[in-house]
Amino acid sequence: MKAAIKSGLLALAAIGIPAVAHAHTGVGDTGGLVHGFMHPIGGLDHVLAMVAVGVFASILGGRALWLVPTSFVVMMAVGGVLGMQGVSVPFVEIGIAASVVVLGLAVALRWNPPTAAAMGVVSLFAIFHGHAHGAEMPLDASGLQYAIGFMAATALLHIAGVGLGVVIGRISANSTAAMRFGGGAMALAGVGLLTGYI
Repeated sequence: MKAAIKSGLLALAAIGIPAVAHAHTGVGDTGGLVHGFMHPIGGLDHVLAMVAVGVFASILGGRALWLVPTSFVVMMAVGGVLGMQGVSVPFVEIGIAASVVVLGLAVALRWNPPTAAAMGVVSLFAIFHGHAHGAEMPLDASGLQYAIGFMAATALLHIAGVGLGVVIGRISANSTAAMRFGGGAMALAGVGLLTGYI
């Protein structure tokens, strides 16, 4: 069972690897909704952070299960508007990579803060992710459709993370080890993103 969980986590991480080179280039379908939907899933940094938010929420449980991902989506929308309007936010790429490190560590260490603190942490990182999405919106795309697209993709990645966390907790005899492995792999990928090795 441990091997199956590890394989699943590695496969999830590998999904985004081929797209890393195009994570923030604005290439692809520029139809608004579709382009917005594809942007969060087009880069390893976004995929790992969004899934980590969901797994983190599953660790916290209770109301955090929906409050933590919802706060991320709401504040990501705020960041998206800032990006679309050309408002400068410093250290966006560093903030995105740091989110992968911090959220990966939160999963690996099974951090269990008060729900409000968890919401605050993910909300801060959400602004960076949203700004990147908004700033890279194609000029000929509908802003509203693009925003709906990237918010929907983000919510689905959060749901996938929540589901992954719940499944690991239920089927693994040693869910702590699985969380440590998965969260540690995410954090390590974040370090690679921060240092430019990924």
